[in-house]
Amino acid sequence: MTEINQIIVDREVSCILRDGVTLYANIYRPNQEGVYPVLLTRLPYNKNLPDFSHRYLDPIRLAMNGYIVIIQDVRGRFASEGEFVPMLQEFKDGYDAVEWASKLPYSNGDVGMFGMSYYAYTQLYAALERPPSLKAIAPAMTGSLINGERFDRGGIIEMAAIETWVLDSIAPDFLKKLKGSEYKDVMEEITHDLNHIEQWHKYMPIKDWPPIKKHPELSPFFMKYFVDHEFDDQLRAVLGQKIKGSGMPTLPAYHIAGWYDNHLGHTLSNYEQMQSSKENQKLIVGPWTHGFFDSDIGERSFGLHSSGKSIDGEDDLSSIHIKWFDHWLKGKNTSIKADEDPVKIFVMGINKWRSEKEWPLKRTEYTPFYFDSDGFANVDMKSGKLLQVPSEKNGKDGYIHDPANPVPSHGGGTLFFNGRNAGPRDQRGVSEREDIVVYTSAPLTESVEVTGWVKVFLWASSNAVDTDFAVKLVDVFPDGRAFNLTDGIIRAKYREGIKHQTLLNGEIIKYEIDLWATSNVFIPGHAIRIEIASSNFPRFEVNPSTGGTVLNTAEMAKAKQTIYHGVKYPSHVILPVIPQG
Repeated sequence: MTEINQIIVDREVSCILRDGVTLYANIYRPNQEGVYPVLLTRLPYNKNLPDFSHRYLDPIRLAMNGYIVIIQDVRGRFASEGEFVPMLQEFKDGYDAVEWASKLPYSNGDVGMFGMSYYAYTQLYAALERPPSLKAIAPAMTGSLINGERFDRGGIIEMAAIETWVLDSIAPDFLKKLKGSEYKDVMEEITHDLNHIEQWHKYMPIKDWPPIKKHPELSPFFMKYFVDHEFDDQLRAVLGQKIKGSGMPTLPAYHIAGWYDNHLGHTLSNYEQMQSSKENQKLIVGPWTHGFFDSDIGERSFGLHSSGKSIDGEDDLSSIHIKWFDHWLKGKNTSIKADEDPVKIFVMGINKWRSEKEWPLKRTEYTPFYFDSDGFANVDMKSGKLLQVPSEKNGKDGYIHDPANPVPSHGGGTLFFNGRNAGPRDQRGVSEREDIVVYTSAPLTESVEVTGWVKVFLWASSNAVDTDFAVKLVDVFPDGRAFNLTDGIIRAKYREGIKHQTLLNGEIIKYEIDLWATSNVFIPGHAIRIEIASSNFPRFEVNPSTGGTVLNTAEMAKAKQTIYHGVKYPSHVILPVIPQG
């Protein structure tokens, strides 16, 4: 192919859907004769804003490599017509957009899709509709294809993420369409509330959240699509019907994830589910947060070659997309080596990239580390131990959960305003609180690699009718710094599922808590730590201990929590240990 040195940018190109609604897109294409494959991304955040339109990819570079790049506003957003119905509209609209793109006069008929978060939903949902022209996708940092989870973890609302996303990303354009000339005053209010959003996160009940409530047109939208479980049930039902009818998508997909992304578990699960369908899937996981691919994440630096700009010193995010789509859309199938491993992960601790033949790793040794302490009367609740053999003694530890003074979120897979408070952060200031129980191993004499899914099995009781247990896996450095790796949370009344809510009655319950996944080498001198609390706020809505939720009430009560361990109640964490050598 002749070298492409110039491109054409066509703005506000119309795409008419089957119901007559018109969507608008910007198109970047080679300025030379010929037909080319299409790379399509569809977003609700304004195709004309570079920070949102293509995020981590360069559309000019893609076009100069022989692609037609289409960036389209989804239905009801910015230039596009129609009413915005999150998620549900993206099935049929995605099909129509793909087929429209394939028939453009400069298209060769083959379409790929790319993008992260909502843009990745539009890929997966289009793939479920099976448009014949869609040949490959690259979904990054996105929610679950199986159960439709977006902003909740086992029924617990990711409160700060929802409030931030709706107020920052959705409300401005939503209200601009309704307010017209009054929009300037509305935008001033939204800007003021975003400038004070950390204080607004503390407001309860959520249904009366003032930054939304002051805009009557926005409040029903906020409740219906992002707070009430009814919409999640509806989306889950639609996904279930489509998967039951046609199965999981089988087209090639390159899944992109981050160890500190708020959608990490979903992205990994999507890869596993689609990998079981066909051997044409790839996965890369960096030490990244949601939409941030830098080498410095949170309070740690993982080295320049950890970033999306220099992946292992060989690639960047644009180049891996070009190689992926060259392989599947240009008919040569030579840009990816036949023996290339499908999985590439960044191993923290040693800060190195590594290729793998599968996820999870087949050589994993799932290893229990048991909780132990000197007992409930111990005044130093930070001296708990992690043991590889359960203690022969039965013991227990306790703390008081006060929902009016919750444990503050400090790092992790958060989705706060402007990416704040995400990634690995030193937990010492948080773990010194009296409402956190800590279990720490002895300093290690040999390296221990933990790569894969992490689970905690916890025996606990509470004097409240409902409560939460929030757990973190932490890497403790020799100088005392303690950086979070991954975490999870469970709500007692949802322990058998949201549809089977069962309140507590003081009994001892065995909880299985999914901490999602990580990849980290605990090097000699470091220690492995588990921290247990009953809140992680405002990342997750706080449990008021009353049986209700802060969605509808601000009434709260303290809860006395007891953690059991030993022979009778062997509370422990299961770590996916990778054999060395």
